[in-house]
Amino acid sequence: MAIEGAQTPPDVVEDVFDGRATDIEVEDAGEDATRIQRPWNPDQIRVNTSQFSLRNILDQIDEGSIELAPDFQRLRVWRVDQKSLLVESLLLQIPLPAFYFAEDADGSFRVVDGLQRLSTLHSFVRGGETGFALGKLEHLDDLKDLRFSDLPVPFQRRINNTQLIVNVIDPTTPRGVTYEIFKRINTGGTPLNAQEIRHCMSSPRSRDILHRMTHTDAFAKATGGRLTNHIRMNDREMALRFAAFWLKGVAAYHERPVMEQFLMDATEMLDSAKQVPDERVAELEVVFERAMHRASMVFGEHAFRKWPQGDDYRRPINRALFETWSMALADPEDATHEDTSMDLFTRREAIVKAARDRMTTDVTYLNAITSSTADRHRVDYRFKAAVADAGAGQ
Repeated sequence: MAIEGAQTPPDVVEDVFDGRATDIEVEDAGEDATRIQRPWNPDQIRVNTSQFSLRNILDQIDEGSIELAPDFQRLRVWRVDQKSLLVESLLLQIPLPAFYFAEDADGSFRVVDGLQRLSTLHSFVRGGETGFALGKLEHLDDLKDLRFSDLPVPFQRRINNTQLIVNVIDPTTPRGVTYEIFKRINTGGTPLNAQEIRHCMSSPRSRDILHRMTHTDAFAKATGGRLTNHIRMNDREMALRFAAFWLKGVAAYHERPVMEQFLMDATEMLDSAKQVPDERVAELEVVFERAMHRASMVFGEHAFRKWPQGDDYRRPINRALFETWSMALADPEDATHEDTSMDLFTRREAIVKAARDRMTTDVTYLNAITSSTADRHRVDYRFKAAVADAGAGQ
């Protein structure tokens, strides 16, 4: 049944990865969303080239000097045959492409490019029984089904002695420049997305915070149960977006309207106990969980999804709706009482109607949650709209 005055909602395109739907709507953030502050002073970019044996690299991984971001879901997407061909390249003494590391001030390294390759080699050589056996090979068929410990000693030695070229980004290089370098050389078989890059560049503190935020029953219920441990780390990005706006405010985004920079800054804040003390982190997690509970209480299975009047089709999660409605449903920073949730419960039908009406007839709003979503004016409009709709029925 057509609704008088209704606009045709923009086509919703669901992101697909490795042949699987991700339950996340593809975002058109616009060109400005990815522009880290420019111009740079070329003198600030310092990259040194070194050569290490694979044995030395694996030793540093084992001792913790090189971190492989253990909860990085994307590492699982390489098939055994792909991993086996990488090992075969070493056995055939075929040089591997250069690796990129970013050095921290304490002398430890983060893998900027080559994370999947290093993880694969570490799993094969040091994984023992938990590692993998070689699968299909193109030239060394007689080694199929063998683990590292099963290989002839000369082959084991050849792998361990393989020389790897590593370009090391000096710790004095600005973080934003390192991020841009990461993006530019991120040319593997399955390039990392923005959140995966941030994850690799961040410290355990922010990663643990985002992990806890996305591993609650309230988050699972509000996002339909498909987002937790998301293969593209979109669950962590959603939590980070909430944290960024909650910690910094919408006004801070207006001052510097570059979404990737905004989220990178928030990641650095979460990594710093000085900028965001543990008490503040605990408050963030409580408020976020409460917002997730309220989102599912008000919108049910349509939380954070486009839901125009006259159409009950369950669409994928929309990032712009997530960041605005999670903030609109969060308590003020000093709120400690539960009467707000009861008030939302009694007004939920009015709130849903206001939100659905807006998604049906407000072209400006539809644009703000669909295209050029990082534009400061569209960010401002959708945040104000969510706050207004959250107040419906009062």
